[in-house]
Amino acid sequence: MSLKIQHIIPEIHARFSGNPDTEIDTVSIDSRSLQNNSQTLFFALTGLNNDAHQYIPDLIAKGVQNFVVNHIPKDLESKANFLLVENTLQALQDFASYYRKSFHFPIIGITGSNGKTIVKEWLNFLLSPDYNIIRSPKSYNSQVGVPLSVISINEKHNLGIFEAGISTVHEMEKLEKIIQPTIGILTNIGSAHDEGFQNLEEKISEKLRLFEHSEVLIYQKNPLVDSLIDATTKTFSWSFNDKNANVFITQKQLSEKTQLSISYDTISFNAIIPFQDKASIENAISCLMALLYLGYLPEIIQERMQLLYSVEMRLKVKNGINNTAIVDDSYSSDYQSLKIALDFLEQQKQYKKKTIILSDIIQSGLPTDELYKKVSELVTSNKIDRVIGVGEEIGTYSNSFKNIITYKNTDDLISDFKNLNFENETILIKGARIFQFEKIASLLEEKTHETVLEINLNAISHNLNFFKSKLKPQTKLMVMVKAFGYGSGGFEIAKLLEYHKADYLGVAFADEGIALKSAGITLPIMVLNPENTSFSAIIEHNLEPEIYSIKGLRAFLKIAEQKNLEQFPVHIKLDTGMHRLGFQENDLDELIATLKNTPSIKVKSILSHMATSDDLTHHEFAKSQIALFEKLSARLMQELSINPIRHILNTSGISNYPEAQYDMVRLGIGLYGVSNDPSETKYLENVGTLKSIISQIRTIQSGESVGYGRRFMASKETKIATIPIGYADGIPRSWGNQLGYVMIKNQKASIVGSVCMDMLMVDVSTIDCLEGDPVIIFGENPNVTYIAEKLGTIPYEILTGISHRVKRVFYRE
Repeated sequence: MSLKIQHIIPEIHARFSGNPDTEIDTVSIDSRSLQNNSQTLFFALTGLNNDAHQYIPDLIAKGVQNFVVNHIPKDLESKANFLLVENTLQALQDFASYYRKSFHFPIIGITGSNGKTIVKEWLNFLLSPDYNIIRSPKSYNSQVGVPLSVISINEKHNLGIFEAGISTVHEMEKLEKIIQPTIGILTNIGSAHDEGFQNLEEKISEKLRLFEHSEVLIYQKNPLVDSLIDATTKTFSWSFNDKNANVFITQKQLSEKTQLSISYDTISFNAIIPFQDKASIENAISCLMALLYLGYLPEIIQERMQLLYSVEMRLKVKNGINNTAIVDDSYSSDYQSLKIALDFLEQQKQYKKKTIILSDIIQSGLPTDELYKKVSELVTSNKIDRVIGVGEEIGTYSNSFKNIITYKNTDDLISDFKNLNFENETILIKGARIFQFEKIASLLEEKTHETVLEINLNAISHNLNFFKSKLKPQTKLMVMVKAFGYGSGGFEIAKLLEYHKADYLGVAFADEGIALKSAGITLPIMVLNPENTSFSAIIEHNLEPEIYSIKGLRAFLKIAEQKNLEQFPVHIKLDTGMHRLGFQENDLDELIATLKNTPSIKVKSILSHMATSDDLTHHEFAKSQIALFEKLSARLMQELSINPIRHILNTSGISNYPEAQYDMVRLGIGLYGVSNDPSETKYLENVGTLKSIISQIRTIQSGESVGYGRRFMASKETKIATIPIGYADGIPRSWGNQLGYVMIKNQKASIVGSVCMDMLMVDVSTIDCLEGDPVIIFGENPNVTYIAEKLGTIPYEILTGISHRVKRVFYRE
């Protein structure tokens, strides 16, 4: 991309201030990206609780000079180029639509409820031998993701594949103007985002808007869809049972594969795909239909379809050997996804030293020398310390990189693995599928037992934004990451919260805060339950203690004065009815007297904790706590002449007592997808999924028993599977004896006998499963709320009880 600002101004309906001859070569919406530079055009998007205009001064200081804004920040008008518009998101979309019109090659547009990303990735694989393809990176299919994807087109591309996702009406018409697809594919229509539409007909009609100007629509023939397609739209349909479809298909199950028999015009042939599940078969047929429409011969279709593969749509973060952290993106290597992976690496880096293991770049559309020059610039801007290149191409252009070592192939790297000395670093593994970088990931990954807790970082971001949407724009947000991030992992979640610009983190004890600070977290961290013996360490690591007693206050003041501190931040806890920790009303005279004339500390905030914010039957008590907090905090502020942050609300309080937001709220369990209000839960996403595998399967006869104490006795022949997870991993022993269950092959398997320390046993008599098959302990089903209810406890106990010996794997879709 190389465009002058003067050509962009009319296309986005902007008023301009600055130099119109300035050229831009990239577009950004992320102020945190290390890839921003002097030729970046930054769109300052605004949301309910975030306004990117506030980051413009920092961006100017870093060299960014071009901004699309809805207002020019004070005193900055002469310091950069500003394109002033009414709506910056609309301007981004208008810019993408204008840019798209510069290119005249086939564009495949994909929408539907399920399968969009799979179909896109498979089409890229199937068509890449014949085209230079530009496609949406990962699942960039939103009102923001689609324009960013289209803006990545360059003059060397000759085919585009873009997916479009919507959640309500009037969204698709905007995406259609940006993608302008020539070939349309409608995938499976399911229940995703049903809440945004009045009925199924409205949902389908809205999705069909993507194809209003397409030359053809590819879809599975369906009476409802047929009735909603515009009569002028050319269709290319397929079906398993309707012979009026353009392509009639039958299927036959083979060993771990499916044979498709295709009848099209006068052509009949078979194609084998390496899947048997319904979704994969339908997605594969959508791809096959595209190949037929593009005129591919049956023998080419047969050859390529059998090579389809499971698509990994996640960027995973794992613990590695020798104090390393692994960002695993070992199944794709193209320029756009590399940019995303490098941003994610910066977001999640646990160690300052950054290494990338990078294969040859596939499908950039650029000349090879220009491509590796751009890759090298990308690596430099992201401050990568070491590059390990794998492949003939990257080896040829190794002079473009600083501090690079190259290998011809993956096996050569593996042979030299010990000499690479991986230690105390964050490593991004980024390779095209043909390079089999999963072998490298396996070598680097810390070996633990086969039970893992998968943490969905997208879900955490979603839940964070859900609660942010309930806050007034000026309300600050503290997020609790105590108890190892409610069992989910402290550092990784803290890093994500830092990326999302939370205002504070909260931990229970000093050692939790010290671990986060030592790992590089820069957000202010409040220690809610500091022991007097930890005050020196708190000061040393720039943590901020909650002070809840005169004894504690005097102890901290003594140390602060010894260290000649000035205005060290502390947080004063008031007891308004929880009766756990905090100053009571009759303590205030002494508290005020002690705090007066103490220059060594500063009261950064005043807080309290509600006892019944989650239980509306105690509404009056909760209101009395808020009233007492108002009274006591106001007195402190008046008599000490201070204006601190005030906060009393926790997760439930955010929803139930919005009038008491004060200056800040504290988000805890809600971040992790749990709410005490069932009507609210449906808007939250599950964060943690605890997984294991089947270690062994055996069949026992009637009268035989399972486990300690023979607490399960078989009444008939029973198939028993053993799962390598037990109460030492955090599974309550009381969850056994047929009260609880796990999920295997989407079916419930009842836990039989007592849960052991390291194992539990389940009845799989009605489930077609094998040793090594995956097992869901909790996640969507059963979820931790259900388990807690059955055990007479709370979800907090289930989440925080998961042992540290269970490996955490963090991923982003």
